[in-house]
Amino acid sequence: MKVPPFQGKGGVGAALCMLLAAMPMMAQAADFDPAESAKVRAMVDRVAAEGVDREWLNDAMRHAHFQTSVLDAMSGAAEYHMTWHRYRGIFLGDERINEGAAFIEAHRDAFERAEQQYGVPPEIIAGIIGVETRYGQITGDHRVLDSLSTLAFHHPRRGDFFLGELEAFLQIAYEQEVDPSELKGSYAGAMGYPQFIPTSYQAYAVDFNGDGHRNLWTDPEDAIGSVANYFAEHRWQPGGVIYWEAQGPTTPPSSIDFNRDDRPDVSVAELAAVGVTPTESLPAEQRVVPLALDMGDGTTRYRMAGENFYVITRYNHSYLYAMAVTELAEAIAEVEQLGGRSWLQATETEPQT
Repeated sequence: MKVPPFQGKGGVGAALCMLLAAMPMMAQAADFDPAESAKVRAMVDRVAAEGVDREWLNDAMRHAHFQTSVLDAMSGAAEYHMTWHRYRGIFLGDERINEGAAFIEAHRDAFERAEQQYGVPPEIIAGIIGVETRYGQITGDHRVLDSLSTLAFHHPRRGDFFLGELEAFLQIAYEQEVDPSELKGSYAGAMGYPQFIPTSYQAYAVDFNGDGHRNLWTDPEDAIGSVANYFAEHRWQPGGVIYWEAQGPTTPPSSIDFNRDDRPDVSVAELAAVGVTPTESLPAEQRVVPLALDMGDGTTRYRMAGENFYVITRYNHSYLYAMAVTELAEAIAEVEQLGGRSWLQATETEPQT
């Protein structure tokens, strides 16, 4: 296999200026040099044992830089600090909805093949990509090598997890014959249109356009097929209900653990006993995930989620995320039914009778 080279930049003068500017960081950057760190050497040994060229790995890690901003960002994710009405407002704007319908139209063949092969409807796939990267427009500006190296060797609690992601990332870059120092993504190392972390890339990315590469960075067709494959592998139920509307008291009952990311495990009968009931008839023994959504005006919106909602939370373990994807998908489907116009545009432009 061809080993992808690292590309040098600038002449002697530029290199000297860069060296002087970088001197305060040198101790941090050296932390990832295998010659200076036993932990990094051990990681290189493990990845080399999987068939990745050792010198290529050593070069890669010498190009990795510690990033304090990555550690700071990990503690500030929106999923941990927002209520539903604020979180929803980020992703349910008219522009993102219309862009989703346009994205489906631009790649109609890929979406239809994905639904036929994996059973996942186009609007759900588009909802994921729309929430993650606004259909590939915002894929992250952090070097993945820096992010994962920083988290692998410096995160106080999840270092082992990110070490596995770093090892997977290096394997992917080597196999795809790309320079790992050039690939960018989120502060947590997620990549491409669907923001797959490296182990998910290895497990679920597919070559959906048949060009011989699993390219989630720049190929929307591979991204569409890969998201559908991810859902199918997590047991998406074609035609299954994502949630049912419900009603309940002003304040969510404290005896019920709402908004969990577990499988449906609370019966409709248990919820009815505390005043939370579906707005349509459901069997008393039906197991659901009870949701209580803060609407920001002092009211709570209740829903009962099914197995497919749980599948969406396998992508991101947040009920806010899963509900944003669901409502964005619903809105995109509505635009599609209206021929590419948002509901607001439709009501304003329909002829009066």
